[in-house]
Amino acid sequence: MHYPTDFCRTSSLSLRRPGKALTLCGGLALALAASLLFTGCKRSYGPNVVATVNGHAIERAVLEKYYQSNLGKANPQPSPEQAQATRLQILHQLIENEILQQRAAKLHLVATDAAVDAKLAEMKAPYTQEEFNQKLQASNLTLSDLRSQIRRSLTSDELINKEITSRINITDADITNFYNANKAQFNFIEPKYHIAEIVVTTKPTQMQRGGNLQNSKATSDADARKKIEMLHSRLESGDDFGTVAANFSENPNDASSGGDMGLIPESSLRSDPTVYAAISKLKPGEMTDVVPLLQPGQKTPSAYAIYKLLETEPAGQRELNDPRVQQDIRQQLRENREQLLRAAYYEMLSDQAHVKNYLAEQIFKSGAQ
Repeated sequence: MHYPTDFCRTSSLSLRRPGKALTLCGGLALALAASLLFTGCKRSYGPNVVATVNGHAIERAVLEKYYQSNLGKANPQPSPEQAQATRLQILHQLIENEILQQRAAKLHLVATDAAVDAKLAEMKAPYTQEEFNQKLQASNLTLSDLRSQIRRSLTSDELINKEITSRINITDADITNFYNANKAQFNFIEPKYHIAEIVVTTKPTQMQRGGNLQNSKATSDADARKKIEMLHSRLESGDDFGTVAANFSENPNDASSGGDMGLIPESSLRSDPTVYAAISKLKPGEMTDVVPLLQPGQKTPSAYAIYKLLETEPAGQRELNDPRVQQDIRQQLRENREQLLRAAYYEMLSDQAHVKNYLAEQIFKSGAQ
């Protein structure tokens, strides 16, 4: 139910998203796909350039920065072969990033300074200036880095919205056909709980794509406990659960939807006795206290959560005329089509781009000697 994120949200660069969408390089690629600073066009390239995209260079220093960020305090250290394989994966994402940014520029979709300023102000709002500076430092970013990341994120979002999302149309016939072909999916053999969550993790890991609107990430157990208690206090004071989740929850799978986890079978909830005990006491509309989340074999929490019970669903068949059934089908169809269009779109752009991967050439030649 919980996944690590970081202070800095990655931009919508990978066309294969986590969770329900295809992944290209897993959490690694999603954590490193943003805040990339590239040099301009050059006629010749030295050893400090690891790749070029239509003449735009990707510097070795940029690649190494994100490799080290991904490596963290890994123990044991990777072998030389593993290290180079990881660098190749990261570089692949940097290349994808640049291809999409260039496409957006061609379509005049680059985010404006005003849009960047507005997003930056929104990110800074929950913090004092000192706290914000500490977040930047913990993320190994300068303010200029962050502004660059925000611009690329907004630019990519605009590109995807224009070129992909706007092309998706789900008809009533599509919904009916899906229901008839998957009727058993809507026959609940056990009760289900419709739950929303707010999750705060304790690890200082990279933020994945789809992180919260405030790009807020706790960096330690103490920081996580302080943050989750602050959020719980805001909820008790009357703040909207979905709004708080969208702005601060660190689960990239549902933060953007206000923490909505959908319908969870009772048997799945029972797999975590602590979570089930907290949720089963609730009436629809109520929320839990702060719930510590423990990984198997661990004694200290890996995250803290607050759950809200939206509604309960008894066992039985749900009919097509149920608005919730239609909404669920529409969402599934939209996500499936968006995933397919994203994959096809990137392949088209990739075919049109002139890419030189000097690192790949270097590794291959070195291994062949």
